[in-house]
Amino acid sequence: MKDLAKVFKALGDETRLQLMALILNEKELCVCDCMQVLEAGQSKTSRHLRYLANAGLLDDRREAVWVYYRVARNLDADRAKVLALLRKVLPPGRIEDLLLRLAEWRVRKSQGYTPGCRA
Repeated sequence: MKDLAKVFKALGDETRLQLMALILNEKELCVCDCMQVLEAGQSKTSRHLRYLANAGLLDDRREAVWVYYRVARNLDADRAKVLALLRKVLPPGRIEDLLLRLAEWRVRKSQGYTPGCRA
């Protein structure tokens, strides 16, 4: 039960729910992408992503100075069920808003505008 409580504690924060909504809809996101979409600082964003990873929901990988997060590849049955349910209950309008912000950020990023990113 402690392990499952850890998962629900990780999801018991609006910022972390937004991060999960983004990552569930994308294969993988860099910390700086998450920062820009949520309009949050690097420290706060990284802390929330690490919390989700520590709960076994996300995996990370490093590429030079960038850290990328994705849904954990080896989810146990309980975590897989929780994430399947989360996909169903996240508000579609809010997800669309987050994905629109991500698309707008990617356009700016492709044009060389990268505040907060080490490009």
